[in-house]
Amino acid sequence: MQNIPQVSQESDLAAQVTTEQLQSDAPLDLKQGIFKKIRGGLFFSFGYLLSPLCWWNDLIFNLPIAYGFGYLCSLFSPKLLIPCSIAGYWLSNVVGILLMQRGALDVFQNQSTERNPRKELITGLVTSTIFTAVILALIQLKVLETPNLFSNS
Repeated sequence: MQNIPQVSQESDLAAQVTTEQLQSDAPLDLKQGIFKKIRGGLFFSFGYLLSPLCWWNDLIFNLPIAYGFGYLCSLFSPKLLIPCSIAGYWLSNVVGILLMQRGALDVFQNQSTERNPRKELITGLVTSTIFTAVILALIQLKVLETPNLFSNS
Protein backbone atom coordinates (compact mmCIF):
# COMPACT_ATOMS: atom_id res chain seq x y z
CA MET A 1 0.00 0.00 0.00
CA GLN A 2 2.91 2.31 0.53
CA ASN A 3 3.76 2.00 -3.18
CA ILE A 4 0.49 3.66 -4.22
CA PRO A 5 1.48 7.23 -3.23
CA GLN A 6 4.92 6.74 -4.79
CA VAL A 7 3.43 5.49 -8.08
CA SER A 8 0.98 8.39 -8.05
CA GLN A 9 3.83 10.88 -7.59
CA GLU A 10 5.83 9.24 -10.39
CA SER A 11 2.78 9.31 -12.64
CA ASP A 12 2.22 13.02 -11.93
CA LEU A 13 5.90 13.74 -12.61
CA ALA A 14 5.82 11.80 -15.91
CA ALA A 15 2.66 13.61 -17.01
CA GLN A 16 4.24 16.98 -16.16
CA VAL A 17 7.44 16.14 -18.10
CA THR A 18 5.42 14.91 -21.10
CA THR A 19 3.28 18.06 -21.08
CA GLU A 20 6.38 20.26 -20.96
CA GLN A 21 7.97 18.33 -23.85
CA LEU A 22 4.84 18.68 -25.96
CA GLN A 23 4.63 22.40 -25.25
CA SER A 24 8.29 22.96 -26.15
CA ASP A 25 8.04 20.84 -29.33
CA ALA A 26 4.82 22.50 -30.56
CA PRO A 27 6.42 25.74 -31.86
CA LEU A 28 9.17 23.73 -33.58
CA ASP A 29 6.60 21.46 -35.26
CA LEU A 30 4.57 24.50 -36.30
CA LYS A 31 7.64 26.16 -37.84
CA GLN A 32 8.59 22.96 -39.64
CA GLY A 33 5.03 22.59 -40.91
CA ILE A 34 4.97 26.14 -42.25
CA PHE A 35 8.42 25.70 -43.84
CA LYS A 36 7.24 22.43 -45.42
CA LYS A 37 4.18 24.12 -46.91
CA ILE A 38 6.21 27.07 -48.24
CA ARG A 39 8.77 24.69 -49.74
CA GLY A 40 5.95 22.61 -51.23
CA GLY A 41 4.36 25.71 -52.72
CA LEU A 42 7.66 26.74 -54.31
CA PHE A 43 8.25 23.24 -55.68
CA PHE A 44 4.70 23.13 -57.05
CA SER A 45 5.00 26.57 -58.66
CA PHE A 46 8.38 25.88 -60.24
CA GLY A 47 7.18 22.44 -61.34
CA TYR A 48 4.12 23.99 -62.94
CA LEU A 49 6.31 26.38 -64.89
CA LEU A 50 8.38 23.46 -66.20
CA SER A 51 5.48 21.09 -66.78
CA PRO A 52 3.48 20.68 -69.97
CA LEU A 53 0.40 22.00 -68.13
CA CYS A 54 1.63 25.57 -68.45
CA TRP A 55 0.89 26.72 -72.01
CA TRP A 56 3.38 29.59 -72.21
CA ASN A 57 6.36 27.99 -70.48
CA ASP A 58 8.10 26.57 -73.54
CA LEU A 59 9.53 29.80 -74.90
CA ILE A 60 10.71 31.09 -71.53
CA PHE A 61 11.78 27.94 -69.67
CA ASN A 62 11.73 24.62 -71.49
CA LEU A 63 13.27 25.51 -74.85
CA PRO A 64 16.29 27.34 -73.36
CA ILE A 65 16.84 24.43 -70.97
CA ALA A 66 16.50 21.95 -73.84
CA TYR A 67 18.86 23.93 -76.07
CA GLY A 68 21.39 24.23 -73.24
CA PHE A 69 21.24 20.48 -72.67
CA GLY A 70 21.60 19.85 -76.42
CA TYR A 71 24.50 22.30 -76.62
CA LEU A 72 26.34 20.57 -73.78
CA CYS A 73 25.86 17.22 -75.51
CA SER A 74 26.98 18.68 -78.84
CA LEU A 75 30.36 19.46 -77.29
CA PHE A 76 31.00 15.72 -77.41
CA SER A 77 29.59 15.24 -80.90
CA PRO A 78 27.91 17.89 -83.12
CA LYS A 79 25.33 15.33 -84.27
CA LEU A 80 23.89 15.20 -80.75
CA LEU A 81 22.49 18.76 -80.72
CA ILE A 82 18.98 17.99 -82.02
CA PRO A 83 18.45 14.58 -80.34
CA CYS A 84 19.71 15.83 -76.98
CA SER A 85 17.65 19.01 -77.29
CA ILE A 86 14.56 16.84 -77.72
CA ALA A 87 15.63 14.69 -74.76
CA GLY A 88 16.32 17.83 -72.71
CA TYR A 89 12.86 19.19 -73.52
CA TRP A 90 11.25 15.93 -72.46
CA LEU A 91 13.35 15.77 -69.29
CA SER A 92 12.42 19.34 -68.33
CA ASN A 93 8.75 18.37 -68.58
CA VAL A 94 9.34 15.24 -66.48
CA VAL A 95 11.19 17.27 -63.83
CA GLY A 96 8.28 19.73 -63.82
CA ILE A 97 5.75 16.98 -63.19
CA LEU A 98 7.92 15.46 -60.46
CA LEU A 99 8.32 18.84 -58.75
CA MET A 100 4.56 19.37 -58.91
CA GLN A 101 3.98 15.97 -57.31
CA ARG A 102 6.52 16.65 -54.57
CA GLY A 103 5.12 20.11 -53.89
CA ALA A 104 1.53 18.90 -53.80
CA LEU A 105 2.46 16.22 -51.28
CA ASP A 106 4.17 18.80 -49.07
CA VAL A 107 1.28 21.25 -49.24
CA PHE A 108 -1.75 18.97 -49.08
CA GLN A 109 -0.56 16.01 -47.01
CA ASN A 110 -0.90 16.67 -43.28
CA GLN A 111 0.91 13.72 -41.76
CA SER A 112 4.43 12.86 -42.74
CA THR A 113 4.62 9.52 -44.47
CA GLU A 114 7.50 7.58 -45.84
CA ARG A 115 8.22 8.65 -49.42
CA ASN A 116 9.26 6.32 -52.18
CA PRO A 117 11.41 8.35 -54.61
CA ARG A 118 11.62 5.45 -57.07
CA LYS A 119 7.82 5.17 -57.24
CA GLU A 120 7.51 8.95 -57.66
CA LEU A 121 10.08 8.90 -60.48
CA ILE A 122 8.33 6.03 -62.26
CA THR A 123 4.96 7.78 -61.87
CA GLY A 124 6.40 10.99 -63.33
CA LEU A 125 7.99 9.14 -66.24
CA VAL A 126 4.79 7.23 -66.99
CA THR A 127 2.56 10.31 -66.85
CA SER A 128 4.95 12.31 -69.04
CA THR A 129 5.19 9.48 -71.55
CA ILE A 130 1.41 9.12 -71.68
CA PHE A 131 1.07 12.88 -72.17
CA THR A 132 3.63 12.80 -74.98
CA ALA A 133 1.88 9.84 -76.63
CA VAL A 134 -1.50 11.58 -76.44
CA ILE A 135 -0.09 14.75 -78.03
CA LEU A 136 1.60 12.73 -80.78
CA ALA A 137 -1.64 10.83 -81.44
CA LEU A 138 -3.59 14.10 -81.67
CA ILE A 139 -1.03 15.45 -84.14
CA GLN A 140 -1.13 12.26 -86.24
CA LEU A 141 -4.95 12.30 -86.29
CA LYS A 142 -4.83 15.95 -87.44
CA VAL A 143 -6.73 17.14 -84.35
CA LEU A 144 -3.79 19.41 -83.51
CA GLU A 145 -1.93 21.25 -86.20
CA THR A 146 1.77 21.94 -86.00
CA PRO A 147 3.58 24.66 -87.90
CA ASN A 148 5.71 23.55 -90.80
CA LEU A 149 9.04 24.93 -89.64
CA PHE A 150 11.21 23.32 -92.27
CA SER A 151 9.26 23.91 -95.46
CA ASN A 152 11.10 24.82 -98.65
CA SER A 153 8.63 27.48 -99.68
